[in-house]
Amino acid sequence: MLFFAYAIVRTAYYSFTDFDLFKAPSFVGMSNYTALVSDELFLLALRNTIGFSLIVTTTQTVLALGLAVLVNHAVRARGLIRTVFYLPSIMSSAAMTLIFLWLFQRNGFMTAIASVVLAYRQHILLFLVGMAALQGALVLNARRSYEGISIFDPFFLLVAAVGALALAASCALAGLLSVFDNNLLISWLNTQRHFLFMPVTLWSVALMNVFTTVPTLMLLFLAGLQSIPSSLYDAAEVDGANAFQRFRHITVPALRPVTFAVVTMGVIGTLQMFDQVAILGDAAPLASRVTLAYYVYENAFPAGASSRIGLASAAALVLGILTIAAVYVQKSVGVKEKGE
Repeated sequence: MLFFAYAIVRTAYYSFTDFDLFKAPSFVGMSNYTALVSDELFLLALRNTIGFSLIVTTTQTVLALGLAVLVNHAVRARGLIRTVFYLPSIMSSAAMTLIFLWLFQRNGFMTAIASVVLAYRQHILLFLVGMAALQGALVLNARRSYEGISIFDPFFLLVAAVGALALAASCALAGLLSVFDNNLLISWLNTQRHFLFMPVTLWSVALMNVFTTVPTLMLLFLAGLQSIPSSLYDAAEVDGANAFQRFRHITVPALRPVTFAVVTMGVIGTLQMFDQVAILGDAAPLASRVTLAYYVYENAFPAGASSRIGLASAAALVLGILTIAAVYVQKSVGVKEKGE
């Protein structure tokens, strides 16, 4: 606590000075804050950070809860499924970023996937329809012997996927499906294009961030789900509540403390996004990937120029205040930290 308080006081002091790490700091009043407001890069970083935080926190929370419910209802191979889902979290963010850099090349893996999806859209549609039909048939058949099997049971999903793949392959070999020509070259990173309110590059970083954080958050939700007494679900089922009503009135209220922790960690982590953006480096334009944390770093340690510690300190304080305000708002009007 002492070191934390010292860092805040020191940063606040430097934010009112002109300091380059080599000369004694000189007092400049509110000049650094005035410069921030008039700096288009800072305003862009602020907008990118808020948009990135909203997208990633919402997506990773929903996906983590959905995966936790899925794994919790798994009847077979629950341990294997949990391990497979958790694997992305054991890799370092630097390694994952380098992998994603390769995936998001202009003619890389993601572009290839988009090309394949467009070329084989009939095959994919048949696969999805066949998988849904097989999954429904398998679950209905299993419910004759076992109670409580979810329509999204992971084991049956795997079996249905294999069956649907065999169906699509058979139809393709019989010449019943067409392959469409296309020649895509998509810039996922080295571009300044925007999609909705955020640069396309940051959407790619958001996808990478969600992929690496969802498994850990899923485990938190899974622990919360397994602490809910099954007698509550049994009583609700006796009263005639369907699956959605049991989820809405039992699962969601009981998971509020876990949801509060997950959302809080998500908000703090996304507002302070730095490492994945920094590793991107020259692979993407600065304006399409800059966040507040990276803006602070760029001013504290600019390439080939003197440090602007005063400006970086002012931006760091803005980031800190924004983080505290976001957590306070989500606590006050959003997810509560106490369950029901």
